[in-house]
Amino acid sequence: MTIAYDWKKSPYSGGGEGNACVEIALGDSHTAVRDSKAPARAVLTFPTPAFGAFLAALKNPARE
Repeated sequence: MTIAYDWKKSPYSGGGEGNACVEIALGDSHTAVRDSKAPARAVLTFPTPAFGAFLAALKNPARE
């Protein structure tokens, strides 16, 4: 089964072609992630709450 995703790339993806990053697609219950340099390859999917927690941890790393 193939799922059509609406892929988004960060505006911070770099210069040139802007393909040095990952792209994400938000679904109702899952978030999909793929490599922008190889979009035809594997797609990783995560439950949306888990992906949201991952992003929050990146934005606010624990300080020791």
